[in-house]
Amino acid sequence: MISSPTVIVLYGGVGSEREVSLRSGEAVAQALRARFSVEAWLLQQEALPAALDAGAHIVFPALHGSFGEDGQLQALLEAAGIHYCGSDAVASRLCMDKAATKAIASDLRIAVPAALSFDGAQAPLADAVIEQLGASLVIKPADQGSSVGLHFTEHRSALGVTLSGIRSGNWLIEQRIRGRELTVGVLKGAAMGIVEIVSQSGVYDYQAKYTPGSTEYQYPASLEPAVEAKIKDHAEQLFDACGCRDFARVDFLLEGTRSYFLEINTLPGLTATSLLPKSASCVGFDFEQLAAELVAPAIARFQTGGAE
Repeated sequence: MISSPTVIVLYGGVGSEREVSLRSGEAVAQALRARFSVEAWLLQQEALPAALDAGAHIVFPALHGSFGEDGQLQALLEAAGIHYCGSDAVASRLCMDKAATKAIASDLRIAVPAALSFDGAQAPLADAVIEQLGASLVIKPADQGSSVGLHFTEHRSALGVTLSGIRSGNWLIEQRIRGRELTVGVLKGAAMGIVEIVSQSGVYDYQAKYTPGSTEYQYPASLEPAVEAKIKDHAEQLFDACGCRDFARVDFLLEGTRSYFLEINTLPGLTATSLLPKSASCVGFDFEQLAAELVAPAIARFQTGGAE
């Protein structure tokens, strides 16, 4: 085994978040090349590339959604004895399940929006949902990222139309909290800066995330010190409780001084203008430095020969 492995950036993938992954992979590979031997491999099927070498490579999964963020890729890498960046298969699978992470947050006494989950093949009736959660709602897949499939409804008729269009998959309906959207990066268990997301449309959906000029970001967010400390503490607690490793990004809503946990992202977007780099910039990391920090723990595991 060599002492300095080549970093293989796997990007692309076959899921609904492929376009986001292409951007992340290209940006991460470019940033890492300043310090490491790097190759960027385009992943086009749900399988490990045959050329991966456990004795010479570590993997940086710049992948989002299915076969990337959901633990499947990580499980294959572990079975092959290949070291990789980010959370392990168990934590990745857990954090992809928004309902499961909300349950963990509740166990930690961290507030979450009231919600119900359902199988798309058996969507609930609109009246039953409104009776439980009210009419102002957010409907989203329980296991997708990048706001794919996100719906907002304010009336029974709109909710009924949305539910009637859902045929499969695992879904979550949340009571809509009208607060400030915040996110915080966690690096090796320590919270970095808090980023506030201000969408011109008032909704941070897929279009707002990836359309230039449609969203403003304030970082670090202007918060009362006690609120800032609480959100960072909650992010660190959730990172640990979910078994995360290396890095993640944790999303919250803030209504007044009360924060609500939304979700944890084990493989967040990683272009130079993504949210995790914004969070890292608050503690002094530029994008190249952040990329080096993200890959360092996996290189250390490779060099010490520890199991994934």
